[in-house]
Formats: sequence, structure tokens, C-alpha cells
Amino acid sequence: MPKKIVTLGEIMLRLSTPGNKRFVQSDVLDVVYGGGEANVAVSCANYGLDAYFVTKLPTHEIGQSAVNALRRYGVKTDYIVRGGDRVGIYYLETGASMRPSKVIYDRAHSAIAEADAEEFDFDAIMEGAAWFHWSGITPAISDKAAEITRRACEAAKRHGVTVSVDLNFRKKLWTKEKAQSVMKPLMQYVDVCIGNEEDAELCLGFKPDADVNAGQTDAEGYKGIFKGMMETFGFKYVISTLRESFSATHNGWKAMIYDGKEFYTSKRYDINPIIDRVGGGDSFSGGIIYGLLTKATQGEALEFAVAASALKHTINGDFNMVSAAEVEALSGGDASGRVQR
Repeated sequence: MPKKIVTLGEIMLRLSTPGNKRFVQSDVLDVVYGGGEANVAVSCANYGLDAYFVTKLPTHEIGQSAVNALRRYGVKTDYIVRGGDRVGIYYLETGASMRPSKVIYDRAHSAIAEADAEEFDFDAIMEGAAWFHWSGITPAISDKAAEITRRACEAAKRHGVTVSVDLNFRKKLWTKEKAQSVMKPLMQYVDVCIGNEEDAELCLGFKPDADVNAGQTDAEGYKGIFKGMMETFGFKYVISTLRESFSATHNGWKAMIYDGKEFYTSKRYDINPIIDRVGGGDSFSGGIIYGLLTKATQGEALEFAVAASALKHTINGDFNMVSAAEVEALSGGDASGRVQR
């Protein structure tokens, strides 16, 4: 019987310029759907878990298209509330070399931003679940969405569900002061905390002893912050991805995990060229959920997550469309990219 995984958030209509065109150049935009926790749900479904995505979407055809996009990849949509006026939109221009990618949000007044917590039966949603995942994007959408997140976390705890968060600070959605006022109280429900160094500082007020912008992602600088976060919030695991950004199309990628006893740093991947890095962090979260549920050690779980995320950087769209077997092949050492016949 596959394990039941629940994620909560906003799925958006993504409109992206073809290839590496700029917004002002393009006469057409490619349509896909995506969003933090929806991306995690797709990853979990690909690995054979029972993944449920919770949100609110309009009853019109664009809302239905978003539901269909999830169903296409095996995500269960039983708990999606229908209603409201609009699906959030984001526009993506994919950068190259020294030109960064650019995102423009058009998500105000989306159905989930204006939903009421009473519309969701979180006790029914969490019944029998093994894992609940959310990210810092969801409570940032609106005060109502923050209340929905809190209610979901409370229900998860009542039902003995493991709770993970990807801190995911978004400066276009809120300030660090607002983020900390909302996120810190929510940490009491969290077992597994995922975030990079910037997220930990802006959402929780913890700063690593490392100059990340200068490319110094030495794991030693993170040990103090990991211990401090665990002591302050009582997490079972603290996990950080460590991205070295050489250009928009060339990144170094590894991660680190701490269980209160030992630190483990994954092997490093040199990702070049990057096809689409949007959803890279979400694919890592999906991988760590699967890894911690199925692997014998935290090290094996982390290696699976890092390999899954490295593969996502080679795939267009928000969703990581890889199987567990493909991830295992890469984490096991086959990074040659040779044709498999």
C-alpha cells in the first residue's frame, strides 16, 4: 500500500517565452502549470507514492486545466476545493549565461489567496497520511492562506503526520519582518526543515558563517546554524541545498542534512547546461520526502534528493518528470548521459 502524502499550496498557470527569448521579443508564450507544492506532489506521484495536492481553483476551464495537469501525472485531486475567480499566473523568461532568468507574478486575488480555512476538512485530508508538506510561499500569498496553512499543520499533528517545510522566502510576496512573524510560530509543527542559507536568515533569523554569494558553500559554515535551528525549533532534520551559481546555465549543486547527531554532505553535481531551474528546489523536497520514507539512512535519502533535483534542471517545465529508477541510476554514479539502449 503506497504511503499517503499531502501537499498544500497554489498551482499557477505558467506562461514562458520559448527558448531563451526575452519577454519583449516573443509573440507567443508556452503554457504549463506549476507551483511549489504542486511540483512536490508530482515528484512524489512519480515515485509511486499516493500524492494528494490541496488548493482551491475556479470552476472554469483554466481551473480545470490546472486540475487536469496534476491528474496527468498521477496526483490525486480529491481535496481540491472549487470556486473563486482566478488562477494565479506567472511569466517566466529563461536566462542564459550571465543573464538571469526573470519571473513576473500576476497572482493577486487568486482562488487560494481568497479561500477560507473553513472550506477545507483537514481532519479528513490528514486521515491516514504519512507526510504533509508545505512551503513558505503558501502563507506569503495572503493572511487567509497563512491561516489555512496553520489549520493544516494543526490537523497533521493531531493525526501524527510528519510535517516538512521548504522555507522558500519570496521577496516579491512579503518582507522578512512579516515572514518571520508568520513563519516562526508555524515551526512548532515542523519535523523536517528544508531551506537554503538565504531562506533560513530571512524566514527564521539564522545566518550561516559562510559567504555564499562568493561561492563559499563550505559545509562547515552551516553546522552552527543547523544546530541552532534544531535547538530553537525542535526539528528532527535540518536540510539545506548548497547552490553555486556560476551563471544562469551553469550551477554547482549539493546538499547537507543534520539529524541532531551527525552531519552528512552529499556529493556535488556540476549542472551545465541548465535547461530549466524553476522547480529545482521543489524536486529536491519531493526527493527528500521519498528518501526519508524509504531509505535506511539520512545519507541515502539526501543522495536521492540531490540526484533527483540535478535531473530536474535538465527538464522543461515546473514538474520533475523522472522515475525513482532514473534517480537511483544517477545517485549510483551514472552521470555520463550516454544513450540507454
